[in-house]
Amino acid sequence: MKKAEMKRTRTRRAAPRLPLVSSGRPRRATAATGPGHDTPYHHGALRDALLEAAERVLERDGLPGLTLRAVAREAGVSHAAPTHHFGDLTGLLSELAAIGYLRFNAAMGAARAAATLPMEKALASAKAYVRYARAHPGMYGLMFRTERLDMTRPSLREAADASFAGFASGVGADRHEPIATETLTLQQAGLLAHAWSLVHGFTTLLLDGRMTKILRLLPEGTDPEALLVATLTSSVGRPPGAG
Repeated sequence: MKKAEMKRTRTRRAAPRLPLVSSGRPRRATAATGPGHDTPYHHGALRDALLEAAERVLERDGLPGLTLRAVAREAGVSHAAPTHHFGDLTGLLSELAAIGYLRFNAAMGAARAAATLPMEKALASAKAYVRYARAHPGMYGLMFRTERLDMTRPSLREAADASFAGFASGVGADRHEPIATETLTLQQAGLLAHAWSLVHGFTTLLLDGRMTKILRLLPEGTDPEALLVATLTSSVGRPPGAG
């Protein structure tokens, strides 16, 4: 080979590689890659990202819009990713509901801890109950859709049990009577059912817009929390249905 040809060959080999020209379309993320990232998701990070995406879809589109494909699309991953981590839609919903119960219980526990007197603690806990539901109506609704959940799933069962235990403990503290959730007397069960029915029923009517008429008839500026307090205090010392 002549010297001139060898020189041209070396020059061609030494030339720097130019970057590929983008087509302008975003790169499709795979089951292990986050949208817009060149590094793969860590296994646990992808699971968390899917749950976060599921919560966004739930609060935006409601439970009917929460599908495995919708979650994958929201997270920017392949359609197979949610199935790989949760098995099916019931598995995903159950893990999401478990997160809801943990946050729900923490919110009520923090509210009770910030109050002093037993009645203040009871009202603070009830207010936190309603506040959580109003801030996260999709998640709150999912938590009580037992037919869509697998209550035998360890994470969900433990979170739901912890939430109920916290609620029972709060009711017992208000009455100066410890309540163990392993066994209940009929009177203790009645106290729990009464307290839960009041707060949950109020919350459900409020979220469904059925409290609107009552709120409109109240003095201007009266908010749902004030109505909640009036509802709870009006029943103190009275059995359900008493006039």
